[in-house]
Amino acid sequence: MSTPDLRTSDRPDPTQGQRHPGGVFVVSGPTAVGKGTVCARLRERHPEIFVSVSVTTRAPRPNEVDGVHYHFVDDETFDRLVAEGGLLEWAVVHKRARYGTPREPVEQAVARGEVVVLEIDLQGAKQVRVSYPEATHIFLEPPNWDELVRRLVGRGTETPEQQRERLATAKLELAAKAQFDEVVVNGEIEETVDRLVELTGL
Repeated sequence: MSTPDLRTSDRPDPTQGQRHPGGVFVVSGPTAVGKGTVCARLRERHPEIFVSVSVTTRAPRPNEVDGVHYHFVDDETFDRLVAEGGLLEWAVVHKRARYGTPREPVEQAVARGEVVVLEIDLQGAKQVRVSYPEATHIFLEPPNWDELVRRLVGRGTETPEQQRERLATAKLELAAKAQFDEVVVNGEIEETVDRLVELTGL
């Protein structure tokens, strides 16, 4: 498997349209809270922002597109990125696949003064606190526990055993929200995105 080109992305020219002060915004939260859906909708409304595309060693889910939802890579490629310092953060998630944030595209976007949104898990968020202490950390939480369970089961991408493992992890993840700068309840997606727009200054 070849190494993905992580230096460029299919995004509108950031020099066109309204410009913003920029900054790094970490969006994190428990499994199945809807981080990906929220960030995708945020980008639809504000295509000028930079949303980092993570690399992962897990297999694509149905309808996921390589280079859009994730850069899907093998273990050898991921090992090389880690060894070369090519990842801003990385972690083993649910004792299985590894996920990481490519460093170079984020640093380039920051240098251009763009609004950067990092959609990452809690392990990665801790690493970014060291890499970018000035970043704003936003925690997405579900309206309630039953809704989180419904979302996880409803997407149908995990076995019952995997669902139990993820829900056990989610209980620990929910307890971490006090470490974040902002907490946003992800109930109705448009309201959630409205709040993220306010927080990022878009």
